[in-house]
Amino acid sequence: MQIARETLLRSYRAMRTIRMFEERLHVEFATGEIPGFVHLYCGEEASAVGVCANLTDNDTIASTHRGHGHCIAKGVGVAGMMAEIYGRSTGVCRGKGGSMHIADLACGMLGANGIVGGGPPLICGAALSHKTLRDGGVAVAFYGDGASNEGSTLESLNLASVWNLPAVFVVEDNGYGEATGASYACAGTQGARAAGFGMPYIECDGSDYFAVHQAAGEAIAHAREGKGPVMLHVHLARWYGHFEGDAMTYRAADEVAIAKRDHDCLKLFRTRVTEAGLFEGSELDEVDAAVADEIEAAVVQAKDDPLPQSADLLADVYVRY
Repeated sequence: MQIARETLLRSYRAMRTIRMFEERLHVEFATGEIPGFVHLYCGEEASAVGVCANLTDNDTIASTHRGHGHCIAKGVGVAGMMAEIYGRSTGVCRGKGGSMHIADLACGMLGANGIVGGGPPLICGAALSHKTLRDGGVAVAFYGDGASNEGSTLESLNLASVWNLPAVFVVEDNGYGEATGASYACAGTQGARAAGFGMPYIECDGSDYFAVHQAAGEAIAHAREGKGPVMLHVHLARWYGHFEGDAMTYRAADEVAIAKRDHDCLKLFRTRVTEAGLFEGSELDEVDAAVADEIEAAVVQAKDDPLPQSADLLADVYVRY
């Protein structure tokens, strides 16, 4: 598959932005200044970016509690996200959602979700809307191996098949549902589950941007052409704990070190494009520097922005039609 140079550069920047955003949050959260919980996406960047590189502004996605990567990949602004995580009134949800509930409908991002398995039902609604309006849109649900066992997810797979919806269900399988191994908690295989609902199944290596991009392209094209829903199973590894502060005592001592050494999607991407002569290392270095400046500016601004006031409590709670 040929991928335009512009798309590759944009994808590299998105992956680098996710990595630097999350690594900075890892540092900032330890200061105690960020309210609530934070779940980091480091190591999984190629999944969100590889999928979303195949989407248009008209397409919609729903995310998980580990949603920063999906937000950035779909085009949500870094400054607004950082302000939201800091609980500031300038955040994309005016400081009311925090890390686990970032949403930006203007970007087709229906929201990160603190409810495990909360995204797939939303995507069924969005996909039904795309189908009814005949706007050519596709709806994508990102969810984890843990959420694959939730009734809401299984019901969504069934509904999407029954209604032949333009939906793609992306299982981001990092091997753990919180602290429980998928090999222990998930009966059968994801492929067998897809087959049980009569939908095509594709799997790929989540550390390989090019593999994800191609697999997602096939899945999204299938859904966009009116052929019904698809399950995309992405195998990947998260570098940090389930949440910030998780001691990860349930993981092998060298598991994360091996993932960083052998399966870093950014390192693999850089090696592939530079060896192929598509980019000079200096071009990618310039992107890294620009992203670092953007993240720094977002943190500085978020810390300086105002907090919501008590008068804002009931604003944006009810929709007025």
